[in-house]
Amino acid sequence: MRILTVNVNTTESMTESIAESARKVAEPGVDIVGLTPRFGAPSCEGNMESYLAAVGVMDAVLSYDQPFDAVIQAGFGEHGREGLQELLEQPVVDITEAAASMATFVGRSYSVVTTLDRTVPLIEDRLQLAGLLDRCASVRASNTSVLELEADENAAIQSIVAEAQLAIDEDRAEVIVLGCGGMAALEAAVREQCGVPVVDGVAAAVTIAQSLVRLGLTTSKSRTYAPPLPKDLKGFPLS
Repeated sequence: MRILTVNVNTTESMTESIAESARKVAEPGVDIVGLTPRFGAPSCEGNMESYLAAVGVMDAVLSYDQPFDAVIQAGFGEHGREGLQELLEQPVVDITEAAASMATFVGRSYSVVTTLDRTVPLIEDRLQLAGLLDRCASVRASNTSVLELEADENAAIQSIVAEAQLAIDEDRAEVIVLGCGGMAALEAAVREQCGVPVVDGVAAAVTIAQSLVRLGLTTSKSRTYAPPLPKDLKGFPLS
């Protein structure tokens, strides 16, 4: 089994970090391949960057020339998963929905701790679209940018823990969801300090993707995710 983990930004070191986190939970015999878009922003922290990332992710997957069984879209918030599902029969798992879904199995309510405050509405909209917002106690921002997660891991952990503790104490969250693919390596540290289950979206997505493949489930091509209509897309950047 081969699973593609596609970073939504163009920072190669983050792609490697995401892929390495995915490998830690992958079953024996599962090949994890990290992909980086060839165009886009170094970090996605707003609507324009996220919409650009959606095209970059589609391009990265369509450019991959080896067989694969599933795709993980490793960006928290809105990055156009539905477009990728129209293009593929293989399962496509978004880490936002994967993490939130997993959290509902181990607690009545969950809170998301993300990076900057400007990304909070994007995450709330994605959760609402997925039907997962009702169980969400809050979406809190740690005010740590995506790139700062790599630059100073200890500082990032402390800012995430501070918001997670507020979510537990004030918002009555019972589970914490890490709201950024770049937070994948921080799960254990946050769990140890907060004392509640902590869900990393990359790990959750790998677990779900493996299960879908083993069950023989593919993306439905009836109506919603039917293949795009054949058209001449003038100047479209996709490979």
